[in-house]
Amino acid sequence: MIFGGKQVAAPIRWAMVGGGRGSQIGYIHRCAALRDGNFALVAGAFDLDPERGRGFGVELGVEAGRCYPTYREMFAAEAEHPDGIQAVSVTTPNNTHYEITKAALEAGLHVVCEKPLTFTVAEAEALQALARAKNRVVGVTYGYSGHQMIEQARAMVAAGELGEIRLVNLQFAHGFHSAPVEEQNPAIRWRVDPRFAGPSYVLGDLATHPLYIAEVICPELRIKRLMCARQSFVRSRAPLEDNAVTLMEYEGGAFGTVWTSAVNAGSMHGQKVRIVGEKASIEWWDEHPNQLRFEVQDEPVRILERNMGYLHPAALAEDRIGAGHPEGLFEAWANLYDRFAVAMEATDQGDAERLSQIRYPDIAAGVEGVRWVANCVRSADAGGVWVDYA
Repeated sequence: MIFGGKQVAAPIRWAMVGGGRGSQIGYIHRCAALRDGNFALVAGAFDLDPERGRGFGVELGVEAGRCYPTYREMFAAEAEHPDGIQAVSVTTPNNTHYEITKAALEAGLHVVCEKPLTFTVAEAEALQALARAKNRVVGVTYGYSGHQMIEQARAMVAAGELGEIRLVNLQFAHGFHSAPVEEQNPAIRWRVDPRFAGPSYVLGDLATHPLYIAEVICPELRIKRLMCARQSFVRSRAPLEDNAVTLMEYEGGAFGTVWTSAVNAGSMHGQKVRIVGEKASIEWWDEHPNQLRFEVQDEPVRILERNMGYLHPAALAEDRIGAGHPEGLFEAWANLYDRFAVAMEATDQGDAERLSQIRYPDIAAGVEGVRWVANCVRSADAGGVWVDYA
């Protein structure tokens, strides 16, 4: 159980690039990072408009002189500051992730980056090599993976409670963009523009979330080949898709499906992860994240609840309040930021043993997300054909 105590000796001096006033994602980054006192927000380049960014930063409690016009000016100035930043979160549109993360690593900073990490596999692998050379942590905000019942699912699979895994059924299919809402909403408009979003919309923006959760739950599964078909039901979004279906064959014989959509009219969120084994199945739904459905053949369905003594220890470690009280996405993100902080401190201290004990969505997870999207786009653009996973 987490009681709010710091998990690092001193708060990590932290900055943001982006996340300014009106940002869809900036607030949850700050809440998550600052919640347990493991990070301290001391600088930022919050906005393309320097004055607006400075004003917002001051409202957050950042010194005006440490609210910078650009991230490059911030990295240079903070390197000369006696208590300069140690880490930065990149919360900007997709097309900027590669250059900002690269510059941060070159400046010797740890990074937390929004997904997708980059547009291309080559760029993602270049960042991975740079992070390794600089011995820096790069975390990727697959925020839903911070929910504790994901740890319960992982432990059940590892313990053989499902038997051999046969099927992985994933979806993230909401309906909020079933009409061309981007015409009136700039925060959505860039997500359907290839110049800013990259080679995909819902595949990169939505599908990689349940994909990463499945990788956490079933770490032994490796994709052998896949087939993807994608559609632009709101025609103005073409060539980017607002709906896609992907089939996956895993090494060893398991089979997977991924339905991802922003036009599933009437659906609030629709992110579900179902793992089917030879003896039993489990299902997690992010609209009810405190529960895990456990179905054993020829037995009544069981609903496992967060913070109960019958759960595996790993599923109890990050609870923040007793059973029956709902925890949500802000708690899940805070769990991830706590892990990021521990990984950063362990890396700085050269504590390999401690680092090996902390699992978080790292740069390898970010690379894999980019790789999966690239293979899906390659398949879909070839007419929805099977392609070897490369």
